[in-house]
Amino acid sequence: MQESPRRTQRERSDAMRTALIRAGRDLFVRLGFASTGTPDIVAAAGVTRGALYHHFVDKEALFAAVVRAEAEAVAAEIEAADYVGLEPVDALIRGGQAYLAAMAVPGRARLMLVEAPAILSPHVLMEIDLGTGGRTLETALQAAGTVDPRPMASLLSAAFDRAALAIERGERQEPWVGALERLVRGAVST
Repeated sequence: MQESPRRTQRERSDAMRTALIRAGRDLFVRLGFASTGTPDIVAAAGVTRGALYHHFVDKEALFAAVVRAEAEAVAAEIEAADYVGLEPVDALIRGGQAYLAAMAVPGRARLMLVEAPAILSPHVLMEIDLGTGGRTLETALQAAGTVDPRPMASLLSAAFDRAALAIERGERQEPWVGALERLVRGAVST
């Protein structure tokens, strides 16, 4: 029987951080930020309280890492969509559809669109957004000929967030997708 190689300190540290983020996500989705205690987090992650505070200053810092991981997952799904042969405006619409699909992951809309604005500062939220999906949307708007894409990206992002929340509440997706398509076409044609 071959002995498995020993993990490096970095690998163990990364695994511990990942376990904390995973456990934090699960608990924040099930209980909400306010009702989740650090003892619950460390128990669910199978680590010590010291390990939690080695990786994160406090529960809010862990929550920010969870939100960042969710935002990175959403951006990855948007970037993975098939845009081959699409005109820029159609690519924007396809990206919006990919966003809505990515936001349908259970708990994601609640974490990112309800809990995060209540817990994290606008500065932190903007930093996360600009490093993930916000950057993607600005780039797509620029490709579609928008002269100053940042304000338009911010406004369209808010519209897509509203749609994601409505769909998460159980509303039919089709009317929201149609409204967003009309909004995008109108926004880039002016």
